[in-house]
Amino acid sequence: MWGLRLRVLGKVLRSVKSLSRELARRQIAAPDSVPLPKIGIALGGGFARGIAHIGVLKVLEEENIPISFVAGTSVGALIGAIYCSGASAAEMEEIACRVRFRDFARWTISRYGFASNRRMAGLLNSVLKVKTFEELRIPLAVAATDFASGNGVIFRSGDLVETVRASCAYPGMFEPIRIDNKVLVDGMLAHPVPTKPLREMGAERVLAIHLKGRWDVGGVPRHLFDVIGQCFAIAQENSAALWRPWADLLIEPEVKAFKYDDFEHSCELVHAGEAAMRAGLADLRAWLNLLPAAGLPAAIPNPAAVPAD
Repeated sequence: MWGLRLRVLGKVLRSVKSLSRELARRQIAAPDSVPLPKIGIALGGGFARGIAHIGVLKVLEEENIPISFVAGTSVGALIGAIYCSGASAAEMEEIACRVRFRDFARWTISRYGFASNRRMAGLLNSVLKVKTFEELRIPLAVAATDFASGNGVIFRSGDLVETVRASCAYPGMFEPIRIDNKVLVDGMLAHPVPTKPLREMGAERVLAIHLKGRWDVGGVPRHLFDVIGQCFAIAQENSAALWRPWADLLIEPEVKAFKYDDFEHSCELVHAGEAAMRAGLADLRAWLNLLPAAGLPAAIPNPAAVPAD
């Protein structure tokens, strides 16, 4: 009887020791084996102010933050397409600092708008490293708005150039774009900041870039496009309840001092995006617990953005 009890006790002890060794092994291996969350970044609209998105992407690159998905509206779609095609943030900054309104649009006489963005096709063809969604380095969603129904239209396959043009078809300024028998206008009307499409793509964490800007409250609009721009800003604020809940972190570059057509201040807009992203960097890095053992190079934190322990 005692012999049987001793054999059973021995088996239990060996099982406990084996379990302890396995747990210890898993604890040591955990930092390398825990999968990082899939991060999606939503790039909102804002015409020239959208150049601030480049500053955000620049910081993410410098800090080795992995981006799994990108969704863009209007200028956010333009920036997103170029980035997802393989361009670096530094390359995009160089392009932005020399691009002007005339490089992607021209004034025209039309019942549907004061300008055409046909030149945008030439700009995109010259800077995109690939021409279709399927070839992109990072999966991209481009948001546009169906003029007839008012519903959002999300593009994730096919030709990049025409879908980006549709997403950037700013009502009143640019003529609508027809794709697949649909008349499409700016994606800001349906998806001011396209956070929900990122969730549908599989993003586990969503970083939303909102370009909250309008001219001074007491100011006088210069022309029709200031009026339209202010109306978009108001609509964007009023619709925040539709897109904000899908975001885990909201970044709002300080762009109020810039006009909607301030392409001459592109470099300053890039810097505004950098500053805003650095201010939110500690929260974003907390998602990843970025340590040397986590499988990513340890980045040197910005002292101004990350508080000391």
